[in-house]
Amino acid sequence: MTRIYLNIITKVLLTFMLITCSSWGFFAHRCINKHAVFSLPKGMIRFYKSNIDFVTTHAVDPDKRRYADSLEAPRHFLDVDRYGEHPFDDIPKKWNAAVAKYSEKTLLKNGIVPWQIEKTYGALVKEFQVKDSLRILRLSADLGHYISDAHVPLHTTENYNGKLTKQVGIHGFWESRLPELFADQYNYVIGPAKYIKNPLGEAWKIIRHTFQYKDSVLLIEARLNKQFPADRKYEFSKRKGKLTKQYSEEYSKAYHLALNGMVEHQMRASILAVASFWYSAWVDAGQPNLTDFKPGILVSEEQKSIKKEEKSFRKGKIIGREEQH
Repeated sequence: MTRIYLNIITKVLLTFMLITCSSWGFFAHRCINKHAVFSLPKGMIRFYKSNIDFVTTHAVDPDKRRYADSLEAPRHFLDVDRYGEHPFDDIPKKWNAAVAKYSEKTLLKNGIVPWQIEKTYGALVKEFQVKDSLRILRLSADLGHYISDAHVPLHTTENYNGKLTKQVGIHGFWESRLPELFADQYNYVIGPAKYIKNPLGEAWKIIRHTFQYKDSVLLIEARLNKQFPADRKYEFSKRKGKLTKQYSEEYSKAYHLALNGMVEHQMRASILAVASFWYSAWVDAGQPNLTDFKPGILVSEEQKSIKKEEKSFRKGKIIGREEQH
């Protein structure tokens, strides 16, 4: 009987970890990519609206790859505070210079999201020029994911899930639980996409801004935890047929209000940034006519890779450090 009980508890905790450790949560990533489509200009919006289901559904592909590809995990974050007291002055902005100063091993350990944004952006520009619609859509979905991750405060710190401050679980609380509960109250009208002259510079600008919220995310929850009745902080509910432990709606609402619109602000900023990067890649590619693009076909290696990712994802074992971004 004891063994059965332990097995049940283990399954509950595993499910809780899977829910709380996805960057922005699947729901929010899909929401961001979907709304970004509506900020695109006339020459792009018809193509993206026709494929809105694709860029929405595949917004979570990079998270799924973390279960199959050991190289994927560092692409989602940058532990800024590992680089000293003045990190934005010390870290070289260009990849080669950063490698020369710190080594590639160190960079991968600490996260590479700004450089991954630049790399994916460059690949998207090339696919616009080649006019392969499938590759354009896949890269657009990926790029949207990495840009959105750069807007998550806990993706900029080594204390990404509150382990250093005894707040384990705050990672998914901020970026998954809160959007799932309150996103229908947010205003997603963010205006037209803007041209970005320097994609890498913009990626670093996003990270710098996001990092400013890191302490508030942790300190506000710590203060609320001291004030809130302990027996009302968590609740159990069924999610996709499984019993899961999660932060209660009451506690979530209190935290959401205390954050004073931070989650909505970062989601809105993510939507505008995603649309702007897509638009800029199209412009840098020469503004090709998107109405005559070839449909594109997944090559066999890509098909195998996708099947492997999906299979590994369903097994639920992330490759990388525990509770990775």
